[in-house]
Parts: sequence; structure tokens; C-alpha cells
Amino acid sequence: MTQDPPRPRTPHPVALSVLAAVLALSSATALAQAPRLPAPIEKALSRAKVPRDAVSMLVVEAASGKPVPRLSWRIDTPMNPASVMKLVTTYSALDALGRDFTWKTKVILDGSTSGGLLSGNLVVQGGGDPKLVVERLQALLAQVQAGGAKVIRGDIVLDRSAFSVPPTDPGEFDGEPLRPYNARPDALLINFKSIVMTFTPDATNSRALVRYEPPLAGVQVGASVPMVRVARCGDWRSELRASVENPVNIEFLGTYASACGEKIWPSAYADPASFAARAIEGSWRQLGGLLTGVARDATPQELAMLRSSGTISGEKAAIRFEHQSPTLLEVVRDVNKYSNNVMAQHVFLTLGLHASLGQPKAGTLESARAALAAWWKKNLPGTALPLMDNGSGLSRDERVTAAGLSALLLHAAKSPLAADLADSLPVAGVDGTLRERGKGVAGQAFLKTGSLRDVTAIAGYANGNSGTRYIVVGLINHPNAGAARPALDALLEWTVKEVAR
Repeated sequence: MTQDPPRPRTPHPVALSVLAAVLALSSATALAQAPRLPAPIEKALSRAKVPRDAVSMLVVEAASGKPVPRLSWRIDTPMNPASVMKLVTTYSALDALGRDFTWKTKVILDGSTSGGLLSGNLVVQGGGDPKLVVERLQALLAQVQAGGAKVIRGDIVLDRSAFSVPPTDPGEFDGEPLRPYNARPDALLINFKSIVMTFTPDATNSRALVRYEPPLAGVQVGASVPMVRVARCGDWRSELRASVENPVNIEFLGTYASACGEKIWPSAYADPASFAARAIEGSWRQLGGLLTGVARDATPQELAMLRSSGTISGEKAAIRFEHQSPTLLEVVRDVNKYSNNVMAQHVFLTLGLHASLGQPKAGTLESARAALAAWWKKNLPGTALPLMDNGSGLSRDERVTAAGLSALLLHAAKSPLAADLADSLPVAGVDGTLRERGKGVAGQAFLKTGSLRDVTAIAGYANGNSGTRYIVVGLINHPNAGAARPALDALLEWTVKEVAR
């Protein structure tokens, strides 16, 4: 029996219009390339001692994708975009998964229950929720205690297999392992693997009381620190002389200044691999639950048995509880407004998880890169593929061209997701990572920012004084990139004020 050959796939209309604009832009590049950048940008680069061959810039109308841009400078050169790469991750995910997509965390009672007693294990299955903060975790556990088990005669077993990411040193990137932004992805990411310490002055007893979230099983913590009366707060964290490197004992050997009032200090936990188990067991017990065993990761053999029996796949009847994350759109707003690295990596891995053909399915960096590449080729044909690492921009290796970012932003501007992406971006002079920047064009630009050692970048939309909306991309890769940030501010003002070339 013969089959008709498959019909050629018709590209999406948005992809066709973007392709036409990209091809026209590329053919016009040589003509549009100016011998000099606008004077304010040139001056700012000169002051920062950054050569023009370390810069890539593009400004084009967002509505028409006009082939001859207002500004085109080295737009086909691959550049490190730092956190601007989050635009690629978040928009492709919105388009591929849908704005209402959610992650699910499940709790399964693997055993018999009677009168609130579970004889067996409590299985907690992570689905990759990027925002499973303490309050949400404890609401789920409280639901379990109220509806099925208050006492566990067994263990709390964690299934974190939805993501498969090789273990790395949390300080590998910049030598700062306790910075929350260096948290690594985890299918059971609880509170961003960070412990939040709140210091509250107790004037009566001349001490500052310390509150910790989440409660961590097996960790001793200092309940208070001596308080000294001083007129100014100063470097209060250093004065605490905190010992947070020991995963089983957090203490303070210094003092707390009364002038500081209440302060909050989030810190990545010193042993991130054990954080989920400690946080779940600590929360279970704090809520009044009893546990004869411990919270621990499932062994490979246990996972295989749970899958084959249908216990965690949904095929076998079992008592289950489920927590649903905020929508992808809400997560994207957090990622882009505040440049949250681990949440961006979760979105990236989720692309891989849902494209994975393996059994069991898992989100890996390889499957995420393949999924992103497939989406890019389908929607932005003819545009150079970005080089993806972890999807967050927290990488020395990721690369993308200004032309590629512009093509993506043009595709978004023409799609039903146009307002969703634009609304997720920091607003110049108003909020997010742009709160203190772009005061001269406040409220008129919506941009993702990026900053690493040797990198500063912006990309997004800006409304000109005439009402025309522009796509703006500015990428600088140079040891003096930090000092060249005023050049990107000058690019933004030049665009909004629509200064003639």
C-alpha cells in the first residue's frame, strides 16, 4: 500500500511577514550601515573607551518592520546578550505552550490510610513549578493533612525526575554560591532554594529576633542576635558576622544595629541538593504533621517501581492532591521584570520537557535547546539561530544577533501575544530593572535589560514622540561594557525623541 507524499507545510502568516522583513533588512544592511553612530552614542562610547566594533545596534519600526531601519550597526554579529536572552526563552514559551499554561506539583499517598494515619510513603512529585514559594508549599501540605494523612508511618519520598540537569557548583559562574540568583533548576524548586531571614528589633530585651522561612528539618538556627543602639544602620549584614556556610547550623556572632529597623535577608542555602527534603519535612512538622521516617529523594529503583505500578503516572487509583502554579504569563512577568534567572531556566527546561520523546519524559538542557531551535526555524526562518546555553542569559556562552532579536520582537508585535510580551517588560523610569534608568523617557520604553561582566544590553520597544513604536536593540561586549551603559541610554533617548540622522 502506497501513501501520498506529505504536503509541504505552509508557514504561519506571521512567520512569512517576519521572513520578508528580515530578508529585506539583510539586503539593505550594506546601504543602511552608517559610517558613524549618532553623535550622543559616539560620545558615550568614547567616554567609556569602548570601540564601535564592540557594539551592535538596531532600531526599526515595530508595526511595519520597515526594511531600511532608522539605525543599523553590526546587526548580524553574534553577541552575548546577558539577560536579554530571556526574551527568546519567554516569548517562544508563550507561543509554544500558551499564556495559560501551568505547572503541577502532586502529592500521592502510596499506602493504606485509616483515621488520618498513612501506612506507607507520601510521594511528592515535582512538575517544575518555578514559583513554589513557602506559602504555596504549606497550603498543599495542609490540604494533605486535612484530607488524607496527618501521621505518616513511612517516609516522604521526593520525585524530582521531571528535570534532568547535571549537578554543578553553585559558585561556578561568579564565585558567589550563596547569591540567590545562582540557584539551579529543580523539578521541586522550593522557595528558590533560598532561606529568608527576617530581623525584628526587640528593644525591651536589646536583641533582634530572627525568623526563618521555610523551616528546615535538621538545621539549628540562632533565634536572636544582640542589638546595639546606634544612630545609623550601616553595613548591617557584615555586622551580623553570620555563619550561613554551615548547612546544619546558622548562627550570628556579631550584633544588629537598632537603627536598621526590620530587615530581610534572603540567602541561598549552603547545601542546595538537600533543600527540598529539609523544607518539606520542616513544613510538614511545623503544620502539626507527624513522620516516623524522613524526607528524602526517591531512588532510581523506587521511581521505576512507582512508574511501572502506575502510582505516579495516574493509571492506578490513589489518593492525590495537586497544587497548580501561577500561569506562564504571570511567571514570564516575573522573569522579565525582575530578571529572575532560575525561573527563566525552568521555562526553558519546560520547553524541553514538553518536546521530550523519551520515556520517562524529562526536561534537559539538550531537549530544551532542540525545542527552541525547532520553534525558531519554524517561526523565524532565514534568521540566524541563537546559541542557547541555559536560556537565562546567566552564561558566558550564549549568543544572538541584533537582527535575530529584532525578528523575534517583530514576530511578537504582530502576534496575539503582543501586549502580553510588552507588558512583561520593565518600563523605563517606572519599574523592574529599569526603575532607576531612562528617566528622560519615563513610560515610553519597554525593555529587557542585561548585564554581566563585559556585557551590557537592552532590547524591546520604545514609543517615539510621534507615536510610532520602534524595536530597539543595543548590545555591547567589551571589558568596559559597564561604563558604556550611558551609550544605551543615549540610544533610547535618540529613538524616543526621533532625532534625525
